[in-house]
Amino acid sequence: MSALEKAMVAIIDAFHQYSGKEGDKHKLRKSELKELINNELPHFLGEIKDQETVDKVMETLDADGDAECDFQEFVAFVAMVTSACHEFFEHE
Repeated sequence: MSALEKAMVAIIDAFHQYSGKEGDKHKLRKSELKELINNELPHFLGEIKDQETVDKVMETLDADGDAECDFQEFVAFVAMVTSACHEFFEHE
């Protein structure tokens, strides 16, 4: 597999590693999203410690209003973070 294909598999695997610990195995609850961000994105987003921040992140991601983050919403989140990182590194 190419590097990009490996990255895509890693994104899928990361999502499923955390989704399904509680409730629907195809969606992330707030606690699962917080754990994913803290464990998988600590260098890009920092650690989320307070519930208010988790609530704001979920509110931003939850396009369909079901209080959970499905895979499409998660991929949009990864794309936003990736785009922001690209802009940051491009200016350095």
